[in-house]
Amino acid sequence: MTTTSSRGRRRAPSRIGRAAGKAAALQKPRVILALLLLLALTSVMLLDGYLRAEVGGDQRVRTGASSSDVPDDILDGGPILTFRGGQATTVSVPDKTIALTFDDGPNPTWTPQVLKILEEYDVPGTFFVVGSMVSRYPGIVKDMVEQGNEVGIHTFTHVDLSYQSEARVTREMTQTQLALAGAAGITTTLFRAPYSSETDAIDNYSWPVYQELGEDGYTSVFVDTDSDDWKRPGVSKIIKWATPEDGEGASVLFHDAGGERSQTIAALPKYIEKMKAAGYTFTTISGAMAEQTAAGNTGGNGVPGAGAGVGGAAASPLQAAHREATGVTLYEGKALIAAVTLAEWTVPALSVGLMVVGVAVMGRFGMMLVLARRHHRKRNRRRFSWGPTVTRPVSVIVPAYNEKECIANTLESLAKSTHPIEILVVDDGSTDGTSQIAREAADRLGMTNVRVLRQENAGKPAALNHGVRSARHDIVVMMDGDTVFEPDAVHQLVQPFADPKVGAVAGNAKVGNRDTVIGAWQHIEYVMGFNLDRRMYDLLRCMPTIPGAIGAFRRDAVLEVGGMSEDTLAEDTDITIAMHRAGWQVVYQEHAKAWTEAPGSLKQLWSQRYRWSYGTMQALWKHRKSLTDKGPSGRFGRVGMPLVVLFQIVTPVFAPLIDVFTLYSMIFIDFRAALLAWLAVLGVQLVCAAYAFRLDREKYRYLLMMPLQQLAYRQMMYLVLIHSCVTALTGGRLRWQKLKRTGEVGTPAGVS
Repeated sequence: MTTTSSRGRRRAPSRIGRAAGKAAALQKPRVILALLLLLALTSVMLLDGYLRAEVGGDQRVRTGASSSDVPDDILDGGPILTFRGGQATTVSVPDKTIALTFDDGPNPTWTPQVLKILEEYDVPGTFFVVGSMVSRYPGIVKDMVEQGNEVGIHTFTHVDLSYQSEARVTREMTQTQLALAGAAGITTTLFRAPYSSETDAIDNYSWPVYQELGEDGYTSVFVDTDSDDWKRPGVSKIIKWATPEDGEGASVLFHDAGGERSQTIAALPKYIEKMKAAGYTFTTISGAMAEQTAAGNTGGNGVPGAGAGVGGAAASPLQAAHREATGVTLYEGKALIAAVTLAEWTVPALSVGLMVVGVAVMGRFGMMLVLARRHHRKRNRRRFSWGPTVTRPVSVIVPAYNEKECIANTLESLAKSTHPIEILVVDDGSTDGTSQIAREAADRLGMTNVRVLRQENAGKPAALNHGVRSARHDIVVMMDGDTVFEPDAVHQLVQPFADPKVGAVAGNAKVGNRDTVIGAWQHIEYVMGFNLDRRMYDLLRCMPTIPGAIGAFRRDAVLEVGGMSEDTLAEDTDITIAMHRAGWQVVYQEHAKAWTEAPGSLKQLWSQRYRWSYGTMQALWKHRKSLTDKGPSGRFGRVGMPLVVLFQIVTPVFAPLIDVFTLYSMIFIDFRAALLAWLAVLGVQLVCAAYAFRLDREKYRYLLMMPLQQLAYRQMMYLVLIHSCVTALTGGRLRWQKLKRTGEVGTPAGVS
């Protein structure tokens, strides 16, 4: 941002200001991209659910309705209903002629077998296809048309149109036409309603639908001979029921989908042979209408398909209902097929991912419970000791940037330390008088062991390195400027250094401002997630992160690995991994407690966690060569790094699948079963959280916030991680960000 001097001249923004502005400008598109990815996932799932009639499905079937409004000549007429010139007319199939029709396909198992039989016997068929199935199996429909068969519409989702609104009817027809256009490059004027049979079954509710479709140029097709193959009565009965009486022509119904159709496949060749032997010929619906037209027996109906709403010449009289799809219709159809193909691949893959995530989540809970218990029992045995008690003085480094609200509380807590310490407050170019407040607080508290060091603003890693170089003692304790220590925190924290193999120690960071909803959520996360995790990693000897709020290092070890690096945004993770790679052990000291001020708003929380997660990815990538190292470095690379990637990146990134699938199941499949599954997972998490609270001797009342945390807070953390992944994949970089502090976290005694 540009500032104005006292003389009114505009001053150019600083380098830091320009970098911060550029970073902020780059983040907005990435947030939008992350949200678009989530929207795309939701859209793909909804599309897949719609194709499977889970979204928008309607299983109602009307029966027993009156037909008083339907003309008698329609009820008693043939199986082909047209509306040429607005006049309803029925057409019958000529004698000794069979129009083989198949409903509910295409099906990848049964339809190809039906097509093979028809090709072998040189018999055409008319397939009334379901649009959702066409979009899922477009290749079958293309083969169907190229083989010389005719297709008609059987709606997109196989619903009873008599229950549907005019808009839904139009959508069912249009979407199926688009599916046909994308699959075979055609549209059609033939239609058969789901659950329809003979014309005498038309009732007062379905009749207006047929009239409306007739006005749009559709020919509605019924049956007058039904094989009832869906009942699976046996091959002989299927053949018997599909045979017309007394040499009459018939529109015969079979099914190539909608269930197990092995009896249909077995009966079809025998049926064709029987009917051919009886002198029957086979044709399509359009072929039957053409024969009646040639015989002058159309009942006023002209050329088949005349008056249809789509134009174009038919390639064959047997496919007279087909129209070539062109222009927008063709491209929209191809787009639909492409979208469905994407959904067909994506949703099963997501389902597998869901299983993997579920196993990983439950496995993590199991590991945490077992290993945390072992860690607690090991470290709290009466005879456990790190070695001789460490009593020598240590240096405490407090990096501070605009910490005027907190720095006095921080120094006050250190003044009560039971361990001899020197305190180095490193003011990283603060503009709010932080260094002056620190000096005044030290004077007021009579602290002669405080040194205030000032430097130009260079970031937290530089401030910590300044402190390490200026430290007088061989052990350095690092803390944040908004953190307060318990009186014995430093003493507890440095005891593991009695073991000469230990190079760094992680303390137990706790949320001080936990009385707000956001604070309580973070408190649960700190106790259950961070501290329980650290127990597990400690036992496995692959601790990935020493918290910036409370950690201790051997000074020589820090200098040996090059100090706090500015290569990543997670300097604490970076230095911890570097210590492993240098051969040092990193341990967790649960009894060294510090209270930190957690972000107080969702915006600040997003900013902090975004930096953490992105910085962790940077650190892991920086130290990726540890995967092939030997010794302690290789142990971290082959044990710690995979666990961090699995539990802190991969699982959380895909964990939203659990919530998305759960919500999807609740709305569209089985609410009760989905709710019980979600409650079961919540129960497991509550058990883990309760055990973590027990180990840390925390009050259980905060666990009452956990269900709400699962509904809101966890989803936000998922979005943050997805945002970080997008930033990493797009090559973005972030600056270290300063959170707004309130100074409400005082001395430990005031924290409940």
